[in-house]
Amino acid sequence: MTGKASDAFGKLLAALALAGCFILFAMMLVIVADVALRNIAVPGLPRGLAWSNEVSELMLYLLTMCVAPWLLRQGQHIRVDILLQALPKKVAWALEWVGDAIGLACCLFMAWYGARAALASFREGAVNIKTLVTPEWWSLAPLPIVFVLLAIEMGFRMGRLYAGERGPRHEAVSAA
Repeated sequence: MTGKASDAFGKLLAALALAGCFILFAMMLVIVADVALRNIAVPGLPRGLAWSNEVSELMLYLLTMCVAPWLLRQGQHIRVDILLQALPKKVAWALEWVGDAIGLACCLFMAWYGARAALASFREGAVNIKTLVTPEWWSLAPLPIVFVLLAIEMGFRMGRLYAGERGPRHEAVSAA
């Protein structure tokens, strides 16, 4: 069951990463359109897109949120493991557990805190006022969702660590 659940979850994370690719492509289109409209006068169209910076910032945030759980699953997140590679295997394996437990706790805390912030923003009717006026909770809502996904992946990582060889992980290690 755990293998099937992990595989299904991996497919969900891959779909989110693909959504991140589409967001990146859309962000590129918005930026190119803004630059083109600022530099090429097109009758009937504005000189640039006043909202492009704001929308690009939000897209960059959403891109990060979509791709982060997939990167964790792939072992492509930032990881400094030079010490783990130098330690005895069983000690390194135990420290991997400590790192995963801390990561899980942090993800759960951020999910809880993000959910509280988004809910408070929704209840208060807070808005972001820049070029566009949008409810603040729209930008806060992805945060708890993504951290729940990260927490689930941390759980699967811990399961893979338990089932694997007693030593440090070797994915995404640059030193051999």
